Amino acid sequence: MTRPETDAFQKGFDAQLTRRILRYVRPYLGLVVGGVLLALLISLASPLFALIQRHAIDAYLSPLAQGRAVSRQALLDGLTLTAVAYMALKVLEFILQYGFTLAIGYLGQNVLRDIRADVFSKLQRLHLAYFDQNPVGRLITRVTSDVDAINQFITGGLVSLIQSSFIIVVYVVIMLSVNWRLALISFSVLPVLFLTTNYFRTKLRDAFRETRTQQATVNSKLNENITGMLTVQLFGRQRRSALDFNLSNRALLSANENSVKWFSLFMPVVAVLAQVAVALILYFAARQILGADASGAVAGAITVGTLFAFVQLSQQLFQPIQDLADVFNNLQAAMASSERIFGVLDTEEAITDKPGARTLPHFEGRVDFEGVWFAYDQSVSADTPDTDDRWILRGIDLNIAPGESVALVGATGAGKTSVTALVSRFYDVQRGAVKVDGVDVRDLQQHDLRKHVGVVLQDVFLFAGTIEGNLTLNNPEIPHERVVEACRYVGVHDYILSLEHGYQTEVRERGATLSTGQKQLLAFARALIQNPDILLVLDEATANVDTETELRIQAALEKVMRGRTSIIIAHRLSTIEHCDRIVVMRKGRIVEQGSHRQLLDKGGYYARLHRLQYAQGDAAD
Repeated sequence: MTRPETDAFQKGFDAQLTRRILRYVRPYLGLVVGGVLLALLISLASPLFALIQRHAIDAYLSPLAQGRAVSRQALLDGLTLTAVAYMALKVLEFILQYGFTLAIGYLGQNVLRDIRADVFSKLQRLHLAYFDQNPVGRLITRVTSDVDAINQFITGGLVSLIQSSFIIVVYVVIMLSVNWRLALISFSVLPVLFLTTNYFRTKLRDAFRETRTQQATVNSKLNENITGMLTVQLFGRQRRSALDFNLSNRALLSANENSVKWFSLFMPVVAVLAQVAVALILYFAARQILGADASGAVAGAITVGTLFAFVQLSQQLFQPIQDLADVFNNLQAAMASSERIFGVLDTEEAITDKPGARTLPHFEGRVDFEGVWFAYDQSVSADTPDTDDRWILRGIDLNIAPGESVALVGATGAGKTSVTALVSRFYDVQRGAVKVDGVDVRDLQQHDLRKHVGVVLQDVFLFAGTIEGNLTLNNPEIPHERVVEACRYVGVHDYILSLEHGYQTEVRERGATLSTGQKQLLAFARALIQNPDILLVLDEATANVDTETELRIQAALEKVMRGRTSIIIAHRLSTIEHCDRIVVMRKGRIVEQGSHRQLLDKGGYYARLHRLQYAQGDAAD
């Protein structure tokens, strides 16, 4: 189970998670090795600038300042050579830094792509029950910000850890070799810096975690109000919604202010400690330069150039130490994000093909439900008592012959939609079996089964793209002629041609520019295009269209359903009067079945539903 983000974000270093992250790095070992080598070279080059400046001061500027006889030409040549060496080293550093940034950038983006692709592929394979239990926003976060946190850890964390460690080691070695006394004086501030950094890191981590939590709350409320804007305006809740959002917005402001407060303290404190190290160096070096230190050191034991170089080196030493604090923050965020990502990747795929799963080479269209008990709750098993309220279908026995049209009717919650979902094997039954052409759907390949099943749902989903792209689902093998033929069948061809770009007209997200009836007709056409000769399953597909459109759909369906096994679910009983058989469901059981006339003559539950519906229709008239 996925942990709450606020808890998972506190997770520290986890060796197992780190190893799993590094598996994604392994294919790009060349980039890793190249990046590490470049980081090492950059670390070696960085302190050389201070040493070049030290040489220029001690070899050329100090003698001149002390009035010693120095050849003007020798001085000019020496300073020119030093300047050229300094600039050459700068160019080399630029090239190394460019190569390093490029290698690490490519590494991070490739790892990001691979993880994102794996998560997306995993989501494609997961059963629908998983999406029933996990909000869309949470899953989008896994593919976006959580994956990006791992990218930040690799590019700005793991590599920065290596580079900063190299730099610290190089600086420490050079400072000790130049003057070990001044080096130890510089290092005396490091324990205080370490404790201070660790303290602020904890405070900043807590502040950023609170900011993350409040940001998620604001995003959730924003999404909720935008998607529900019709309801908000219809019931005049704009002011109430604004006040509610303002509370969350102020909580986010408070969290951000808290993080700004700690960050504004952290940087100056580190800067002050760096300057304390510089002050200590200046004090003890000046005493030795002036020949007045307490230990009786000889005057001039420390040169002005050495003093200048140490000031530069000590200040530069503090930067990678500060960077390590960010590394730990990236590490914590990456551990939390990777835990959530691998939680998705490790989710068991409940609906999978068995080894040696079969195909149906000669599809007939016979459907059999044999003692089917089913519940959406994944904790329900075959041993769950029959009296448990979580059962949706209870002992369903139903046989549908090839080419037969069967309508499922009943009150909301009777289990009608569950029947169609089981035929397509979007879920597995807990007891009994669902068979197609005498074969248990659990023994069939999912892809082969579903390509024989065309589903038209009440809530039509259209992708952003062209109308034809939505009809063919961007399958280039489907000819345009088949698209036109299907659209003529359902009566939407003329409407499409009336649009400015015809079949190439762009459809906005979720078909926002189309009416409910138009989207429904397109969904019918899409089902026919994808499955021209197979089992057709319809789920209340005519529930949201007007009478004229419904009549047009009915006329098309009579032609489309001829010779095909059809399962139709409809609340409007008038739409299913022509079906070969009507199956009446109530509380997960089949209570009646027969033709429209037989059920009316029987005077049972169906007849009562029929009377109630027509009574309501007469009242509405």
